[in-house]
Amino acid sequence: MLPALRDRVELAARTDGSKPVSAVHLSDAARIKDHCGLFAVFGHLRAAELAYLGIYAQQHRGQESGGICSLQGGRILRHAGLGLVTQIFDRDSLAALEGDAAIGHVRYSTTGSCHEVNSQPLLVNCAHGQVAVAHNGNLINAAELRNANEARGAIFQTSSDTEVILHLLANPGFADGPDPLAGVLRELRGAYCLLFMFPDRIEAARDPFGLRPLCVGRLDTGAHVIASETCALDLVDAEYVRDVRPGEIVTLSAEGLSSRMFVAPDEVQPAHCIFEQVYFSDPSSNVFEQNVHSFRVACGRELAAEAPVDADLLIPVPNCARCAAIGYSEASGLPLGRGFTTSHYMGRSFIMPTQSERDLVVRMKLNVIREAVRGKRLVVVEDSVVRGTTTRGKMGALRKAGAKEIHLRVASPPIRHPCYFGIDFPNPGKLIARTRSVEEIREYLEVDSLAYLSLEGMLRSARHAPGDYCTACFSGTYPMTVDNPTSKLGLEKVPLL
Repeated sequence: MLPALRDRVELAARTDGSKPVSAVHLSDAARIKDHCGLFAVFGHLRAAELAYLGIYAQQHRGQESGGICSLQGGRILRHAGLGLVTQIFDRDSLAALEGDAAIGHVRYSTTGSCHEVNSQPLLVNCAHGQVAVAHNGNLINAAELRNANEARGAIFQTSSDTEVILHLLANPGFADGPDPLAGVLRELRGAYCLLFMFPDRIEAARDPFGLRPLCVGRLDTGAHVIASETCALDLVDAEYVRDVRPGEIVTLSAEGLSSRMFVAPDEVQPAHCIFEQVYFSDPSSNVFEQNVHSFRVACGRELAAEAPVDADLLIPVPNCARCAAIGYSEASGLPLGRGFTTSHYMGRSFIMPTQSERDLVVRMKLNVIREAVRGKRLVVVEDSVVRGTTTRGKMGALRKAGAKEIHLRVASPPIRHPCYFGIDFPNPGKLIARTRSVEEIREYLEVDSLAYLSLEGMLRSARHAPGDYCTACFSGTYPMTVDNPTSKLGLEKVPLL
């Protein structure tokens, strides 16, 4: 193993068989599920180790399961399981995956439940050989495609929408065509960034709306890598080259990098998920060609201009709101302080089956610094409010600690609509802003004042034109038609959380 790479792998991996409670710094805005993180590399002697680091860097995008497929002498090998990256892999499992190409995946289930069989990458053997696939996003026509394939005799092994893609690839109607992958992709509706591994190449694809991020990087050896976020490129010392274009297939092979479009130019309609920048992505990443930290700071500045308040101290709710709080402080002149301490040993509260358990996890993760907030008029900055239950608990803790006033400022608009494209929001009826006015939400949260950033203010903070973003969870305007929405929430019933 190369020395620098070895040091990073050994820093991250646990080799004594123990399972740490948490091996990465996890976001504390614990209300909703992430989608997934992807990483690929072709033409590097330590491809599996690079893939390990690539998905480790994107652990914030999925903490339910992870896996790596590698290419070894024309044969695809796989190792995957439930848990964090550091719990799934050790030196021996990485050594067994030694090869010159790899794809990796970290996952939270949006369509398909949390079972080991749904861990990705998925790997199958078919009449045309081996193929592995990893997916970030959600297909809104997965149930329709699955039913059609089952009617033709296909047998599914998982409840994941991703498996539908493999069945389509194996279908002679596509497999015998001039460009099987392009033909299959044109059948898919929804959000998808996909990695495919074949015995001679890796192919990456992004839906025509570009809903989810995907980028290309280059190592100093000349090998190319692909990742959901640029923070993964940083960890493996790869130089950012460009984003994968909406509607594009990028191929990594022994011939280098090549690309082709699988849709006509007029079918490309950018609709980048703005919630990636509001909540999901790492602040160090550049997503949709904009630094996430800079976007959130700009949102904070806009929020301060739209909703000023006379107060003594500004505090963020860790950790996603810290960037927005910096912007609010810069624009308002309010001193930025710390009102909570954070435990790094707790997972995210939304995975708990009951509300009482979720509330307990929040109390275990965040503890109020009483001396910092007692007697103060506080401005509390949040990144988003979904159900409102955990936010209410945090505000109650501040009040109990002696805060004189609490003015909640949310650095995104009210979330009033479900997402069908890979963000696992709760049942629409559980969204606090679905049927409540801002004043009614303020009363429920028991704060002195409440203000959200406007949709226009959020879009002013973004790099691209407003029409290039999907804002459906805020605005209710979806980039594509979603027929019969209640049947499109997944292949299984949506839990009432």
